[in-house]
Amino acid sequence: MRELLSIAFVVPLQGPTGIYGPSCLACGQLAVEQLNASRGIAGRQVELVQVDAGRAPEIVAEEVGRLVDSGRVDAVAGWHISAVRVALTRRIGGKVVYAFAAMHEGGDDTPGVFMLGERPVNQLLPATHWIGAQHGVRRWAVVGNDYIYPRVTAATTTKALQGSASSIVQSDFVPLGTSDFGSVIQGLEQADVEGVIMLLMGQDAVHFNRQFAKAGLSERLLRLSPAIEENTLLAAGPTANKGLYAAAAYFDGLSTTESGEFARDYYARFGTWAPALNAVGESCYEAVRFLARLGEMAGSISIDAVSALPTGHFYDSPRGLMRLDGNLVDQDVYLASANGLEFTVEDQIARTG
Repeated sequence: MRELLSIAFVVPLQGPTGIYGPSCLACGQLAVEQLNASRGIAGRQVELVQVDAGRAPEIVAEEVGRLVDSGRVDAVAGWHISAVRVALTRRIGGKVVYAFAAMHEGGDDTPGVFMLGERPVNQLLPATHWIGAQHGVRRWAVVGNDYIYPRVTAATTTKALQGSASSIVQSDFVPLGTSDFGSVIQGLEQADVEGVIMLLMGQDAVHFNRQFAKAGLSERLLRLSPAIEENTLLAAGPTANKGLYAAAAYFDGLSTTESGEFARDYYARFGTWAPALNAVGESCYEAVRFLARLGEMAGSISIDAVSALPTGHFYDSPRGLMRLDGNLVDQDVYLASANGLEFTVEDQIARTG
């Protein structure tokens, strides 16, 4: 029997982002089953060791650190917020390869870290330009959770929009786990803005969208989010989703060959009532498959072997053709509008470089 290759699979199973957990687990399981049906990763069968990323970042980092230090896991992968990523890189940076699946605020040059998600430059910025051109929305308010990704993304977007027809004119940041957005809603009712950039995660976004719609703001303000996905639409309900746009590299129902094959495999494996297929789940699937691609290119997924790889490699994924640029990934990005409980893809707003 071949030695197992173990991956610490760090995904949220509780808290505000726990809404994504079932999708993450199903997509990770599918990736492992497909890999183990062929040659695994670098010739070794694969297993996932689940770590709940819905807890405090320091607790998550310490659990993963013990797994790495003891040799229990050979790599780390998964979707989790950037606050968890920062804690993880401090604890395990440079020890094992780490495939971070989520959208992110920018670079992280920690050895062995690969940032697979979308960035403001190819996600949020082109989305604001598209909505400005199509709907005349120029004055934006930001409502986000108070941690590194929303803060840095808002600052980056504010700076990038300087000198253009669009601008961010106010920002509100609330703790992760906020359920009462009364003061934020009141501020938006009085503000001279035309749209809201939502940098809220999971259940926080659900609460905000319900209260936003109940206040009647859907009738006059568009919303744009790089984090809204199919679970969030379902949880908020159709009446909360009018005038809501999302920018992402993957949506369930995206009409590409790669996404269609992935969806067919997913629903064939888990059935009609499977957890929602969304960008978060897909990114978990892709992170595990990305480690396999590293193993193909480098012969193993050790830090030394992977660090010797040249930049510029391409790999296939359900999001299409990805290009590795250093430790970042360039990907096609789409803008979709909420249509009840589903997304309708409106346009492609960024292309692989």
